[in-house]
Formats: sequence, structure tokens, C-alpha cells
Amino acid sequence: MSSVIREKMSIGPLHLKNRITMAPMFTAYGNDDGTVSEALLEHYREMGKSGAAMVVVENAIVDGERSWFGRLLRIDRDDYIEGLAKLARSIKEGGAHAVIQINHGGRYAAIANPLAPSPIAAFDGPIPEELTVAQIEEIIDKYVAAALRAKRAGFDAVEVHGATGYLPVQFLSPRTNKRTDMYGGSLENRMRFGLQLVKAIMDALGADYPVGYRFMADEWLPDGLQPAESKIYAKELDKLGIAYLSVTAGVYESMFLEDKLALAAQENYMADLAGAIKAEVTAPVIAAGRIASAAAAERVISSGQADLVGLARILMADPQWPHRALAGLDGEINKCKNCGTCIGLIMKQRPIICAAWDHERKQKYTDLLKNK
Repeated sequence: MSSVIREKMSIGPLHLKNRITMAPMFTAYGNDDGTVSEALLEHYREMGKSGAAMVVVENAIVDGERSWFGRLLRIDRDDYIEGLAKLARSIKEGGAHAVIQINHGGRYAAIANPLAPSPIAAFDGPIPEELTVAQIEEIIDKYVAAALRAKRAGFDAVEVHGATGYLPVQFLSPRTNKRTDMYGGSLENRMRFGLQLVKAIMDALGADYPVGYRFMADEWLPDGLQPAESKIYAKELDKLGIAYLSVTAGVYESMFLEDKLALAAQENYMADLAGAIKAEVTAPVIAAGRIASAAAAERVISSGQADLVGLARILMADPQWPHRALAGLDGEINKCKNCGTCIGLIMKQRPIICAAWDHERKQKYTDLLKNK
């Protein structure tokens, strides 16, 4: 029987050996100062050997002073390049392409004076400082500098984090952008930051270096970004020559609502959103959202909803998922329990220990994290 997930494809100059990718997932394995730890290296070494064609490293922040919101990787100074280069090599030695996601927390930053498009607080946090045009330009420069560091560190591509309610979404969403200048109001204006950001990064990196985008299709809030507008934004990113769109949905204010938690327990629960975006663009589209079995991955791709699948919690539960799925061994996959253990730990800024792991694996990472 033919298998679409075994098929090769290209993302710009990157030749992917199959249709399986690792979607970025925060682990809290990094050192407290934002540097790469042995636990993080081991985790991504395993991901590189998993059989996935491309591994996207969890978000690295472009401004450690105004964007800090937890135990994140940093990519805002040159002295982080050495550790990041080790991280890129650990993935590529396993046979996967290495990509790193870059990000700015905006109003989610866990600092006393966060920056945001508009002075709208995140939860019960401080009211952020409204960005001036000069500050917006400075932030774009920081993203560009971070992307150049990623290239110097040996990553094969860079992914802009434009989802989960972080800074690009804060500009794009009518819920969090109340500006009256050239960056606010109409959709054309709310798209401006993201499009300027992507173009600046692409210009700096050159035409032969892929720039992908973690794409927010729907905030899942009645006053937030919805598909009618996100489809238009996807088209504009496509016109710029974006390398791929990795489609997701939900922000911190919506993803823990009862109906969304129930939705997230269903297999392929975001595939329809990926399909809606794919219908609007020529760039490859990655679908995510509890793609728990090879059969589920096959359905997403063969139906035309996406070109690739992105695995996060599923791959955390079983780092051999791609090898087993590609070999037709679905029954041997160590399934994600969807128990919420990893999400609960992440929200507390604590390193992930997956409930689906056996004792030996849990002990291995417990020991690595003790020595971090």
C-alpha cells in the first residue's frame, strides 16, 4: 500500500526525506540564563534521530530584557551562538533538518514593563507600554539579528513565531491592537508589523535561506483574530515568498476553555484550519493538532489539508513515532495520553517529564535535569 507520509518534498533548498516534522514545543530544559543545557541537547539529539524530516526547536527570544517570560532559549546576543550551534548539530547528526523558532513575548513578557501594540494587560499582569514606531523598528532589527545568528549557528531555516498570542499576533488581532496609527485599525494596518518583519528577515538572510512562519489561523475568541482575516494575511505572507506556514490555533486566553480542551482531545482537531489556509496559498502548509497515528497523518495529507504534519506532544511521548509510523507499526507507538501533565508543567515553567514515558526514560531526564 502506498504511503503519502513517506513521500519526499522540498521546502526551498531543503530536501525533506518524508512528510513528518517536529512542531516546536517548549520543554523548559534550557539553563536559567537562556543557554543550551545537556538535557536540551539530549532531547533534540533524540528528535533528530526520530525519523522526522525536519525538527523545529522551541522558541528562542530575540530580546532578553523586554521579552523574557520563562526558561527560554536566548538568541539575542552573539555569545549564545556557540551553544545554539551545538544544538543545531545535535539535530542534523540524526538526519533531520534543523530549524529554530524566534519570538518576542510582547505583553506576555514576565517583566514589570512589557511592550505591546496597545496597553492591554495579559491576564492580571502589568499594563504594557504601547510601542512607539521607533521601538517597533528596533524590535524588527532584533528579530533580524536573531535570524542571522540562527544562520551562523548552522540552522537550516528559521521560523517566526506568529502564533499563541505572541507579538505578531498582538499586532494582527483586533482584540489586542487598538492603535490608531499605521499599525492599527484596518486589517491592512494590523498586518503591517508581521509583513515588515518577515520581509526584513528574508532580505537579511537571502533568497536561498528558508523563513517559515508559525501561523495563527484562529484565536478561538469572539473578538479575536478569525479565519476570514487570517486567510488574507496568509495570502500576503505567501506573496512575500514565505517558505512554509505551520498552522495552529488558540491563545492562552482560549486554549484552556472547556470546549477547546474537549476539542484538543480529538484526533486531527486542527486539520480543517490547515486545509482552509492551504486553499489560499502556494507555500507548503504544516498541519498540527493531535495527529496521533500514522493513519491520521495519512488522512491529513492525502485529503489535501496539508503538505506535512507537525508533531509536538505526540513526538514527546514517543521519539520513535516517525520510524514506527513509516514502518507501518502503528500498534507499537507509545501513545500520548492527552493527560495534560506536560502542559501543566510548562505553565509552571517546570521541565517536562512525560506521563507516557517508562521508568527508565523518566529517570534519564530527571538525572539530566538535576545536573543542568
